Amino acid sequence: MAPTEPRTVVVTGASAGVGRAVARAFAARGDRVALLARGRAGLDAALEEARSAGARAMAVTVDLADPDAVERAAESVERTLGPIDVWVNAALASVFAPFTEVTPADFRRVTEVTYLGYVYATRAALRRMLPRDRGCVVQVGSAIAYRGVPLQSAYSGAKHALQGWNEAVRCELLHQGTAVRTTMVQLPAVNTPQFDWVRSRLPREGRPLGPVYQPEPIARAVVHAADHPGRREYRVGASTVATLLANALAPGLFDRYLARTGFDGQQTDTPRPPDQPDNLWAPLDDHRDHGAHGRFDAEARSRSFQAWADRHRAPLAAAAGALLTAGALARGQRR
Repeated sequence: MAPTEPRTVVVTGASAGVGRAVARAFAARGDRVALLARGRAGLDAALEEARSAGARAMAVTVDLADPDAVERAAESVERTLGPIDVWVNAALASVFAPFTEVTPADFRRVTEVTYLGYVYATRAALRRMLPRDRGCVVQVGSAIAYRGVPLQSAYSGAKHALQGWNEAVRCELLHQGTAVRTTMVQLPAVNTPQFDWVRSRLPREGRPLGPVYQPEPIARAVVHAADHPGRREYRVGASTVATLLANALAPGLFDRYLARTGFDGQQTDTPRPPDQPDNLWAPLDDHRDHGAHGRFDAEARSRSFQAWADRHRAPLAAAAGALLTAGALARGQRR
């Protein structure tokens, strides 16, 4: 069941993409929402959306790679909105390039934002939640947490690290007997603005490795995970489930499949401008709001039946059991 009282929710990466959609979803429910990101224009627009939905909201400009800044942001949130109940980590940074063309500085930056940023944020959240014995942290992950892909070695490494670290923390919380939980939502390819501002050394414009989903079904899954953090993991999109299954059953064959398809599949037919700006070291949305969606609306899916079924698997299992029982009884009567 969803909570009956508004909660204080922190969303990182809230100025655009998945984080922006997640912030909208919590605000629409009337939760108090704290929006954390680097870009001022995107944060201002997200703040206006949240307030227009009737939610109490605040925006904090912060670089998640700075642990002291993250701690100060958490303090500011609790002073303004009250004790933090839910913390959603959705920020990311990436580089599109073969591994040998990614500089050590760029690789470190992706790791600091996409992995260590989650670590610092979760530490700030748990420091406040554990003494109160309540709260949850939702980590926005990816199928890439299980299956690395070519041209995204830094991002793949960060997501794999995130997966292992989160599992360790979850076990520690269970050992402590606290009611505080962490859970993870593994995503498919998503139509976000990141493909217009990610640092790239590819010859053509980058694109998600399809099938592509809109940010809204992701946001619904994140809200559900925050309401039901007892489950260790949620998965959005049949492609996510298929990727994890194929990698578990035949990882070597999957290596060869991605070697054949992963290069062209992550590029459009349009040449990339050689001077294309990126947001790896500084935000690109200080003067322009990019919103939640990228430029792939025409092909992106707005619903995920798999995610819906995953959220309702208990009643679906009960219904399936009832049908099987009814069928068995009917066969018995015919005999």
